[in-house]
Amino acid sequence: MAKIVDWDGHIGRCLRLRDLRVLFAVVQCGSMAKAAAQLRVSQPAVSQVIGDLEHAVGVSLLDRNSRGVEPTIYGRALLTRARAAFDELRQGIRDIEYLTDPTTGELQIGCSEVLSATILPPIIRRFSQTYPRVIVHVNDVPPTQEQSALFDRKNDLILGRWIRPLPVNVRRNDLNVEVLFNDQLVIVAGMHSRWARRRTIDLADLIDEPWILAPPNNWNHAGTEEAFRSKGLNMPRVALFTVSVSLRANLLTNGPYIATAPISTVHLNADRRSQKVLPIKLPASPRPVVIITLKNRTLSPVVERFIECARTVTKSISTRPQVSKSM
Repeated sequence: MAKIVDWDGHIGRCLRLRDLRVLFAVVQCGSMAKAAAQLRVSQPAVSQVIGDLEHAVGVSLLDRNSRGVEPTIYGRALLTRARAAFDELRQGIRDIEYLTDPTTGELQIGCSEVLSATILPPIIRRFSQTYPRVIVHVNDVPPTQEQSALFDRKNDLILGRWIRPLPVNVRRNDLNVEVLFNDQLVIVAGMHSRWARRRTIDLADLIDEPWILAPPNNWNHAGTEEAFRSKGLNMPRVALFTVSVSLRANLLTNGPYIATAPISTVHLNADRRSQKVLPIKLPASPRPVVIITLKNRTLSPVVERFIECARTVTKSISTRPQVSKSM
């Protein structure tokens, strides 16, 4: 049983940030020798730090075996809290930089390829016009990894579509979720398509056309399947599965294809004038586009300014006219 250690009387004097940094390196490298090389110190020095750290907290932090080392349950608990502590310190330095010069700083955004090609650009343009000296990092984060990309604290925020239910290892009360707008699924064709000139179209009319869809288990695909099923129809002939916004836009512009896409993608894509939303309303429920941040994590002023900018830009998206004609 682990002994209870008095923080002020013992750990406060013995636990140093440098020791935690060494522990992080050892776990990341999987061995003390590799960690020593990475930190440019001797292996005995690393072993001494780990030993002192284990003595300070009163438990074993690492399991040693022939393959190297790995954290014990105590080690994982300490690393989780230490990661948050280091993150808060970084946030403090960023706050100081902002107070010294509120027009500078850095911002880490996690975002999927689809949103980074459509919704994110106008937000960044507006933000950068106001804060031209802030460096923005956009990290490609697939929808299934959005929450984990926040918990590892490599991203300040996630711009994504809200997934319900959440992954089993994520609790809703660990997150702040702000809905920017609800995105509607629509059917689109190229502006030169024969369907672009039709004022009335039934879904059955399009079943033999070549379709571009997102892969199965995607909101785009599920919404299309639901629409055809509600009409008692089989799925249409799919010519291409892709989540690439640019590929879909190029093929729609220059070919006979039909596709489903979020209406924000059509409005905000650079090739939007070459695409036409067809007069067919789909039954799929709108999917919220959200900003997700970690609850109980201090946001830097730069992050708060970016979120304010995102609200302003996306407000115009939510007020654009939607498809109103029924199937």
